[in-house]
Amino acid sequence: MTTLNASEKFALINENLAEIINPEIIEKILAEGRNPRVYWGTATTGRPHCGYFVPGIKIAQLLAAGCDVTILLADIHGFLDNLKAPLELVEYRAKFYRLAIQNLLEAVGVSTEKLKFVLGSSYQKSPEYVMDVYKLCSLVSEHDAKKAGAEVVKQSANVPLSGLLYPILQVLDEEYLQVDAQFGGVDQRKLFTAAKEWLPRIGYKERAHLLNTMVPGLRGGKMSSSDEDSKIDLLDPPEVVTKKLKKAEAAPKVVEGNGVLAFIEFVLLPASALKGKREFRVDRERDGLEPLVYTNIEQLHEDYKNDVLTPQLLKPAVSKVLIELMAPIQAAFQASPEWQEITQRAYPPPEKKVKKVKDKGSRHPGNANEAKSVQNTGAEAAPEN
Repeated sequence: MTTLNASEKFALINENLAEIINPEIIEKILAEGRNPRVYWGTATTGRPHCGYFVPGIKIAQLLAAGCDVTILLADIHGFLDNLKAPLELVEYRAKFYRLAIQNLLEAVGVSTEKLKFVLGSSYQKSPEYVMDVYKLCSLVSEHDAKKAGAEVVKQSANVPLSGLLYPILQVLDEEYLQVDAQFGGVDQRKLFTAAKEWLPRIGYKERAHLLNTMVPGLRGGKMSSSDEDSKIDLLDPPEVVTKKLKKAEAAPKVVEGNGVLAFIEFVLLPASALKGKREFRVDRERDGLEPLVYTNIEQLHEDYKNDVLTPQLLKPAVSKVLIELMAPIQAAFQASPEWQEITQRAYPPPEKKVKKVKDKGSRHPGNANEAKSVQNTGAEAAPEN
């Protein structure tokens, strides 16, 4: 692999990001010849879906730029966020996340040897960490804690105290994971700016923050684990992937808010580049035309606006590439009885409701047993004298 210089590494780190807060921290580290230490955290709640390819691609680029990357499997965070991850399932969900993310990265041709996975509960219960939680609790107001977690923690009229602790823990993770930067979506910007302000209050240094663009779901808005129609599960079979993409919102000639186009921009094009050839192909054989081949998103957007590339052409092309991208993940799942068992334990199927049969008693009219008994003996139906 070609060795990148400091400016090339920074360009790869910065590619497709919405923003870097304190970029000079990263630039200084690269100029010194050291590898930046970056962490990305994910609360182990709902099953990872194809939206995870978005941070996954950026993690792959960070690794390609020589960064030392830590993935925090935030099991305690999942529990704190309105009990999204019940404690009895947390252990298995963390294992599921690790397997899913590792295989997702390997599917885009990235070596995960330099990737480090850390379980939040492995250090978040230590005396030192808990003492720092207390220190921040004494310095951070309820208003500021709510503001920091506004777009990350589930909000309610009478918020549980756990929701106020969530941002405090995430801020402290930067220090306890000993990183130079934290990576996350733009929905975490308020939390990242809180980290800049809060950590120096208890004697810790500021970190840089890498903000990823939020990619719309298949129905517009955020791709969510809780909305089946907005996301594609990593283990969805090809026919389900095709069906969901066929139903996806992709208005002709409209680029803004188009989740299908965004997925090409932030996942499929960068994934092809990581594999060695940056391109996205759209087959037009049915119309007797040559395929459309795109190496950049600008040309693809231009053709879509001009109706050269239509939703009817776009969706099958995305389905084809995505199915190919997911194939090694699904093959790894099928080959691993351990992963299959973990899945059953982490996400058990909902219990079927058993319809309760109302007991009308043994002597109600129409009771078959009662009628049979009367016919056989006649005793129960005999009138009293």
